[in-house]
Amino acid sequence: MAESESGQDKTEDPTDKRKKDSREKGEVARSKELNTLAIMLVGASALLIFGGALAQDMMELMRINFSLPREVIMDQKSMTNYLLHSGQIGLWAIQPIMISLVLAAIIGPISLGGWLFAFGSLAPKFSRMNPLSGLKRMFSTKALVELLKAFAKFTIVLFVALAVLSSDIDDLQRIAHEPLELAIIHSLQVVGWSTLWMACGLIIIAAVDVPVQLWESHKKLLMTKQEVRDEHKDSEGRPEVKQRIRQLQREMSQRRMMAAIPDADVVITNPTHYAVALKYDPEKGGAPMLIAKGSDFLALKIREIAVANEVLLLESPALARSIYYSTELDQEIPGGLYLAVAQVLAYVYQIRQHRAGKGKRPDPLKDDLPIPPDLRRDS
Repeated sequence: MAESESGQDKTEDPTDKRKKDSREKGEVARSKELNTLAIMLVGASALLIFGGALAQDMMELMRINFSLPREVIMDQKSMTNYLLHSGQIGLWAIQPIMISLVLAAIIGPISLGGWLFAFGSLAPKFSRMNPLSGLKRMFSTKALVELLKAFAKFTIVLFVALAVLSSDIDDLQRIAHEPLELAIIHSLQVVGWSTLWMACGLIIIAAVDVPVQLWESHKKLLMTKQEVRDEHKDSEGRPEVKQRIRQLQREMSQRRMMAAIPDADVVITNPTHYAVALKYDPEKGGAPMLIAKGSDFLALKIREIAVANEVLLLESPALARSIYYSTELDQEIPGGLYLAVAQVLAYVYQIRQHRAGKGKRPDPLKDDLPIPPDLRRDS
């Protein structure tokens, strides 16, 4: 079990942030054996596919350059043209194989760990220049594993090479009796197949190395319980800071709520424990909106502000409790309370008409307003 510098066991899986930071530093699982396997397999396959055309181009290049006329040899300009032409033929001949190898060199590494370009890995690390650290790496467990892998790779490739050569001994002997052009093509085929079989031998090494690299990468990212807690605090915020932020948010919300009370149409009270302020804008349509609510001391402040700004106070304990528990600030009241609130607003309208001298004073509003059982909150 891995241990941290503090001596604690690393038993926790890495968090997403730990994985992200690791990728940004270029620390991802990579397998050199997988890269070598990809390059050798693709290179051998490309040699088998394009080897015939490569042999033809190379023989054409030899014919051109081994049979130069005397006037060409003595002419510097002509020799330059022959050189450029020969270079063009050579590049064109090896182009398919080179493109295949480049693609293999790109696809091989990204097949394990994905595409990654980390600028952090380009920064110089002076710790690597420390001779003591270098000696420690040379005699570490990882160095021993690498040595064993290299020896296993050498053994497997040697065994496969001897097996391939022993099976191709007849072909190699026939090459000596074939015409030059056929011998060259035949030689490339033998080399291609031999390389392909030796590359296949590396599959065993890659099949073992890939899981090992994945395991080592995961082991390196393991975290202690304390590291997980510290990271959670850093990412989510420390409890005392979060509590202070919530407190400030509540204070800001209460200030906005208190500032909106003078615009309310009515404040419905319990009468002492709860208070809710409603506003209805017929031009915008929709349902009445709750713009302030509170209990106990906050309810008292809402009533004081309402009285100071001549907002009508209406006692309806059941409706006050229902709105308080069922509606959030700046939200419309639920549909089940439409009828009850409509009666309240109609009463408010009649009071305003009476105060303006345009009607008689309405009878007091009864407290048996229609409130659905699912929205009723008993005291």
